Amino acid sequence: MRIISVLAAAAALFVVCASSASASPPEAKNPVGRVLGVVHAHGAASGSSGSNSNLLYHSGPVIHANTVYAIYWVPSGYSVSSGYESLINRFFSDVAADSGKTSNVYFSDTQYYDTVNGDVSGQSTFAGPVSDSDAFPSNGCRDRYTKVCLTDSQLQHEISHVISTHGLPTGLGTVYFLFTPKAVGSCYGSSCAYSYFCAYHSWIGSGNTATLYANMPYAAYVPSRCGSGQSPNGNDADSTINVTSHEHNESITDPLGSAWYDSSGNEDGDKCAWNFGTALGSTTYGAYNQSINNDPYYLQQEWSNASSGCVLTGT
Repeated sequence: MRIISVLAAAAALFVVCASSASASPPEAKNPVGRVLGVVHAHGAASGSSGSNSNLLYHSGPVIHANTVYAIYWVPSGYSVSSGYESLINRFFSDVAADSGKTSNVYFSDTQYYDTVNGDVSGQSTFAGPVSDSDAFPSNGCRDRYTKVCLTDSQLQHEISHVISTHGLPTGLGTVYFLFTPKAVGSCYGSSCAYSYFCAYHSWIGSGNTATLYANMPYAAYVPSRCGSGQSPNGNDADSTINVTSHEHNESITDPLGSAWYDSSGNEDGDKCAWNFGTALGSTTYGAYNQSINNDPYYLQQEWSNASSGCVLTGT
């Protein structure tokens, strides 16, 4: 009986070990959880930009070459400024056109890597915009700045609906940016747009089939909280483009919260939020610090381990 008991115990242990070995490890290793790259609103900053510690690699995947879709969820009765969508589309197209060039902030991503496929290539493709006129659901949250408030779950549901309706791809090479119009807020838990954040990125599902997305409220709706301070193109989209760049870079270097972040959970954009460096020049409308495909933008810097600091170009 003792031998049988020992054998049974050993068999049970084998099953447990085998199950543990075959089970996928938790993806959300970042201590901040699944809502990543939060751009804190002015006055609600986390203080992460003051940290001079380098990013650490945590064994997860990066995006080597990325494809971007821009979803504009603007139902009847809501609006964005004239040229808002076309300027954001131009930005994504410009980033794609200048992929891999050392002259813009995206080049800082190419120093980061994963242990499966090596370095980020810096190659970006803009697959195009998707217009979404679906009515907003009933408020799932409340915030101090808007009458319409959408929860992260509601945003995820709409993104999944758009993907299904249009037969669009998912997986770690594709990032969906969901842009909402003026007077529309959103919250995850008790943290809400404009009062606490201006943008963030996350994912739906798990593993290589996950859907990567970023929540992009209308930053210029409350400029004192989410405005970039400069508008080189003279459009509300300038402020949204700044936080879009933040989330785009972080989606590349830490798509599932398991790749590159510092000891506090801050990603490359978090560490340089609202830090714009030195301007290159100015247009009729305002200063710019980036010339991407010969078009002017005013973007925050990104963290470079090679420089142990925030950069606008090169590494």
